[in-house]
Amino acid sequence: MPLSTASLLKGFEMDPFQFPSRRSVVHSTEGIVACPQPLAAKCGIEVLRAGGNAADAAVAVAAGLNMTEPCSTGIGGDMFILFWDAATKQVKAMNGSGRSGAKCTLDAVRKDLNIPDDKTPPMPFKCIHTVTVPGAPAGWVDTVERFGSGKVTMSQILEPAIQLGEKGFPVSEITSHAWQGSEDLIRGASPNFAEMLKKDPAAKDGVRAPKPGEVMKNPTLAQTFRTLAAEGKKGFYTGRIAEELVQVVRDLGGFLELDDLKHHMEAGSEPVEPISLKFQGQGLGEDGVELWEHPPNGQGIVALIALGILQQMEKQGTIPKFGPQDLHSTAYLHAIIEALRLGFTDAAWYVTDPHFSPVPQGILSDEYLAERAKLFSPTQAAQHLEHGKPVSPALQSSDTVYFTVTDSQGNAASFINSNYAGFGTAIIPKGCGFTLQNRGGNFSLDPKHPNKLEPRKRPYHTIIPAMATNLRDGSLHSTFGVMGGFMQPQGHVQVLLGQVVGGLNPQQALDSPRICLGAGMPDDNNEVAWTVNVEDGVPEETVEGLRKLGHTVKVLKGFDRSMFGRGQIIRYHEDAVDKTLVWSAGSDMRGDGAAYPM
Repeated sequence: MPLSTASLLKGFEMDPFQFPSRRSVVHSTEGIVACPQPLAAKCGIEVLRAGGNAADAAVAVAAGLNMTEPCSTGIGGDMFILFWDAATKQVKAMNGSGRSGAKCTLDAVRKDLNIPDDKTPPMPFKCIHTVTVPGAPAGWVDTVERFGSGKVTMSQILEPAIQLGEKGFPVSEITSHAWQGSEDLIRGASPNFAEMLKKDPAAKDGVRAPKPGEVMKNPTLAQTFRTLAAEGKKGFYTGRIAEELVQVVRDLGGFLELDDLKHHMEAGSEPVEPISLKFQGQGLGEDGVELWEHPPNGQGIVALIALGILQQMEKQGTIPKFGPQDLHSTAYLHAIIEALRLGFTDAAWYVTDPHFSPVPQGILSDEYLAERAKLFSPTQAAQHLEHGKPVSPALQSSDTVYFTVTDSQGNAASFINSNYAGFGTAIIPKGCGFTLQNRGGNFSLDPKHPNKLEPRKRPYHTIIPAMATNLRDGSLHSTFGVMGGFMQPQGHVQVLLGQVVGGLNPQQALDSPRICLGAGMPDDNNEVAWTVNVEDGVPEETVEGLRKLGHTVKVLKGFDRSMFGRGQIIRYHEDAVDKTLVWSAGSDMRGDGAAYPM
């Protein structure tokens, strides 16, 4: 049975140590959409009301977000889903990320970029060779087919977003800010830039980025959605859309071909076994949780490694049992920072397409995590971290939008979709209304690296959805995520611990100030190269305490706080008296959206 109201709401009342959120938790017995865009959330609510379940509604939200927040996500990018199946009480996972082209060899790309044999620079983020096959279109179709209710069609699911594109929608504040900041990029990326800008006779070339509150239309994207709805995956990966996609990439010097798109269509999105770690530390015991993440090529394993190392630190006596009063203390944040640094150091080497280079199974073992935890010092930031060497058997199994949807049957979809860096490459296939992702920017150009660029390979992927279940009975604890490049596993650890250690409710856990380790990765020489970015609101004495421990700390305010991501959480409990299912949700104040009940 799920946890009782009393167990869930422990800490929902305000006390001196809890973060004073300005938003209330949203409760519903029928289902909730927690999403960074109100109009996209409305797309999901419409599908739930039409008889769809959480998975159906999630695809509707993803399409609505493509329309309303193309500066973060779209059908030209990738997606991942974790799905809580209420009937089987299981977390299921599907990888909807695309691959490099068959002719995208390391030698060919290095030659085209004029890279000397003795140099291994990072892949240029805005390079044409970062375009990988879009996984989202197949992922949307496969989500509905594998996890959907069977009661709504793809046309019904995409229609609310189509209406937004054809009739127009008012652009929100944060989206407008990002859109205006990317206007030059859009103009310079491809000859079809006008499709992603607002028509204005007074503007240069008759188009410009939309301002807050202005109405934006995208009829070409609406037509792309209609084609996908009518023809399924074939409508995107073959025919006009595929031909325009390949044409613009080839015209700009890329190597993608029609066969690469057809290959992804036929292979489909990959069902995978989620990976998890049981967290019973901090005195939780049987009241602990199991954190569920996607396996590589996603970076969810970073959150699991960090959480496991924190648990081992406590066993080794190098950190105390923390409580609500410690959430913004120097000791608490130092422990989280050091655990995350160890997680990222391992991930930087081991996370790649597991079909090419499987992750060592022992990377999540107690023995390995205990050895890594011994590198922690409570009095000093670690120096010159290198990846560990767990046992060799294979593990079986950016700018972004994260959202989560639940339904009245108890199902939950934890869903993430992304272009990667803002508009991705900002390259627009003619007459299609979307930009192509630059996910290939995470490939290594080092021939010795496991994540090196190879044909038909998936790169290290930043986007990760999460879920947690209760160890006591296996019921769903929460469905959640924090978007934002390498911030994502860092956000997962912080918002989960905020709830289970700090006693925060979902909204408080999201609103509480966060930290972010720079880009989240060590530099090419495995030196400590990240800055600890601290969100305005963390106590001044904590910031100074971190500096005294040897951390390079930077406090971020205003729009710079976008580095800390935008999260969503929906918690699950059963009313103690009448046994009714209740969803309780929070939505990040750093975004334009909220949690919307049925």
